Amino acid sequence: MVDDFAREVEAFFESLPAVMAAAGPGSMDRVRALRGAMAKARLVGFGIPEEYGGRTDVENASYRMQEIARGRMPKEEGMLGIGLNMAIPIILQYGTEEQKRRFIPSTLNAQEVWCQLYSEPEAGSDLASLRTTAVLDGDEWVVNGQKVWTSGAQNSQMGVLLARTGEEPRNRGISMLLIPMNQPGVEVRPLRQITGEAEFNEVFFTDARVPRDWVVGEVNDGWRAATGLLAHERSSLGKVGADAKREANVSAAVPFHYLLDIAIRTGHNTNFHTRQELASAYIGEKVMSWTGQRKVHPSIGKLWRTKQARDVAAVGARIAMNGAAAHDIGDKDGEFWMYHILNAPRMSLGGGTDEIQKNTIGERALGLPREPL
Repeated sequence: MVDDFAREVEAFFESLPAVMAAAGPGSMDRVRALRGAMAKARLVGFGIPEEYGGRTDVENASYRMQEIARGRMPKEEGMLGIGLNMAIPIILQYGTEEQKRRFIPSTLNAQEVWCQLYSEPEAGSDLASLRTTAVLDGDEWVVNGQKVWTSGAQNSQMGVLLARTGEEPRNRGISMLLIPMNQPGVEVRPLRQITGEAEFNEVFFTDARVPRDWVVGEVNDGWRAATGLLAHERSSLGKVGADAKREANVSAAVPFHYLLDIAIRTGHNTNFHTRQELASAYIGEKVMSWTGQRKVHPSIGKLWRTKQARDVAAVGARIAMNGAAAHDIGDKDGEFWMYHILNAPRMSLGGGTDEIQKNTIGERALGLPREPL
C-alpha cells in the first residue's frame, strides 16, 4: 500500500526533471534548484524541528526517502554533505537559538554551502596543535592562519572553523567559529589531485572577520564541539552505502550495483573467482549500511568504508581493463574504474587516517591503553 508520504516523494521526482532543466548551468545553480524544490515539497530536514525548516511528522522519513530516491537524486546533492551531516547536527547540539534560526534553514535549502576548516600544515592527525588564531576586536573575531585539505571550500559560503582563542595549551584554548567564506581576507587555493580534480584546497586567513556571536558553544571550549563534528563526519563517511543521496555522487564511493553491472556486461559474472569478489563486495556494502544504522562508534564505520572503497575499485578496474595497467583511449568503463582506483586511497586520509581510526577504536570504544609515544 502506497501511503501519503510515498506519494509526496513520487510527485516530487515526477516534477524534478523540469526543475533541473530550468536551473542554470553551474553546479551551485543546480544544487540550489534541487534543494529549493525539495524544501518546497517538505522533503528536507527530517527529524529537525519545523521552526528551523525541518519536518517531524513522518516516522522513519529519512530512511524511507533514501529507499524511494535510490539512484534518482542528481549528483549535485553530494556538495551538501558537510552542511547537512556535520554543521547542522553541531549547531543543533551546541548552537544558540539565534544560530539555529540563522543557519539551519539556509543550509537545508542550499542557500549556504559549508566546508570544514580543521586541518593545518602542522596540525593534521594531531589537530590540537593547530595555530590559526582568532582575536576578539570589539564585536568581531579577527582570524589569521592557514588551513589545508579543505574539501569544497571553492564552493562554500560558510565554514566551520577551529581557531586558537586562548593562551591555554593544546585543546583547552580552542574555539569553534562559523566564518563567512566570501569576504576579504579569505583566499582559497585549489590542490590538484592525481585524478586531475581539485576537490581539496588550502585556505588562507588574513584579518578575516567573524561576528562575535558566531562562536559555537563556549569560547575556549570548542574542542567539545570539534570532536562531536568529527564523530558526525566519520559516521557520515561510514554509512555511505545506505545513503541514496551519496549514491548518486559516484565520485565519492562506488555502489555495488555499478560493480555488478560491469561484471554482467563483460561476462565476468560467470567466473567463479569474480563471483566470490562480487559476493564480498555486496556483503561489504551491507555491512556499511547496517553499521551506520546501528550508530556504533563512528570510527568503525569510517574505517570499513575506506576498505570497501579500495576493494570495490580494485575489482572493478580488473574487470573493466582485463587485468591491464591502463585502459584504451575512449574506454568509458576503463576511465571510470581507473578514476576510482586513483581516488580510493584518499578516503583513508579524509576524516582521519586509518591508523588514527584504529587508535580511536582501541582507546575509546574498547578501552585499551593509549599507544606509547
